[in-house]
Amino acid sequence: MGKAIKTEGQYQGIYKMKGKQKMDIWNKRYKKDPNIVSRKIANEFILVPIRHNVGDLESIYTLNEVAARIWELIDGKRTVGEIRDKLLQEFEVTPQEAEKDLSGYIGELKSIGAIKMR
Repeated sequence: MGKAIKTEGQYQGIYKMKGKQKMDIWNKRYKKDPNIVSRKIANEFILVPIRHNVGDLESIYTLNEVAARIWELIDGKRTVGEIRDKLLQEFEVTPQEAEKDLSGYIGELKSIGAIKMR
């Protein structure tokens, strides 16, 4: 069965520490890995990693509505801050919730290799 990626207040921390410096993620731009295919099937949005020209069905990720919208907005041109601002316009969420969820989701996408810094 696939894995779920959710953005429902389950993440903590907006900044990641690297040595003594805080890394501000809001000015970073990410692009999607071309080996990740996204599809909307019925009312479900999924990410499927492609390995050796074959879909890895053991690693299908199901996205909720907010996660799917974030995925759509990641284009290599927008900063994470611009994506946050767009989410604030489109969803009923506080700035703190949007930042917390977005930073956590970006971290999760990086950890599965779905996005890379541009």
